[in-house]
Amino acid sequence: MSNETEKPEFWESAFGEKQEMWGFEPAKSAALTKDFFVEKSVKNILIPGIGYGRNAQVFKESGMTVTGIEISKTAIEMAKKHYGTDMVIHHGSVTDMPFDKNQYDGIFCYALIHLLGSSEREKLIRDCYDQLQENGYMVFTMISKKAPTYGQGKQISKDRYEIFEGAQLFFYDQASIKSEFGKAGLFEITEINENQPFFLIKCRKVNNLF
Repeated sequence: MSNETEKPEFWESAFGEKQEMWGFEPAKSAALTKDFFVEKSVKNILIPGIGYGRNAQVFKESGMTVTGIEISKTAIEMAKKHYGTDMVIHHGSVTDMPFDKNQYDGIFCYALIHLLGSSEREKLIRDCYDQLQENGYMVFTMISKKAPTYGQGKQISKDRYEIFEGAQLFFYDQASIKSEFGKAGLFEITEINENQPFFLIKCRKVNNLF
């Protein structure tokens, strides 16, 4: 199933019109994940959907090497402008992963997976897991069914709604998280508020179970 939000023109328009629409402070989830990665001595991370880099900087400041994936050329240029040109950012959709053959000891995917259709979510989880080193960690955040926008707009499929044109969101609960991430080393689910209710979930790659 094609996904409107993974079309470049959607994000080019968003970043072109709104520029640094989320400011420069990292998301709460990014700060918490940075602390977790520091604790686990993670050094080399991948951020699918890196945007203009606001969530990358907190990892870079902690000495980690960051590689990004971003569909919007405008966002990539903004990231270079604000955070320097030393960070590799692959231009393209996360649905076309992998973009390199690297193995990472950490992956952080913020507020992206809920924008994808079912088969695309499954592929993203698999692709991220495949690019993890053994014993590496991947952390995802996603919108919760407790969000006030749940059930609003046009229903696309179960728990998935088009909130406004081009933005189709899948709203997660504990059951759908376990269903989608259970084979990918899921070991922690935390509820967190990022202006609206989110989940922050952690997976560890052990013995390549997926």
